[in-house]
Amino acid sequence: MESSLAAPNRRLQIVPFRPELAPHFSRLNREWIERLFAIEAADLKLLDDPGRSVIEPGGMIYFAVEGDAVLGTCAAIRLDRHRFELAKMGVTEGAQGRGIGRRLALATLEFARQAGASEMILYTSSRLGPALHLYDQLGFITAPMPPGGDYARSDVFMTRPLND
Repeated sequence: MESSLAAPNRRLQIVPFRPELAPHFSRLNREWIERLFAIEAADLKLLDDPGRSVIEPGGMIYFAVEGDAVLGTCAAIRLDRHRFELAKMGVTEGAQGRGIGRRLALATLEFARQAGASEMILYTSSRLGPALHLYDQLGFITAPMPPGGDYARSDVFMTRPLND
């Protein structure tokens, strides 16, 4: 994966986390969460310090960058040795419909595979139709919602094996 923020042309690139990109992780996720739901305590834990909450435990955050514009982001959060959570996928409203979310999700799936995981899970909302459609296309299947849960907005739980 390319790691430079400024591309010589305006071609979209998927780049891994760097500390200077952390504010974009927060900005992009706050855009959609505040527009559709409300920020929750679990959001703040991830958005306020993604280096500590996602990267240090063995996860990764990817960014979609076009020229100097950061258009999207998605995290692979390590849950344990065998499972990751696909989380905090956000694409700025003006760039939606270009396949950016798909490319970000594929990067997180590949990261989890390379890290030796056998499963990727995610929590989402039934209100997010385009996201649900994408997850279906990527091979996620809906499963019963586990007890507990960090987000009031989550009413859909999906899982995908990674040993395919």
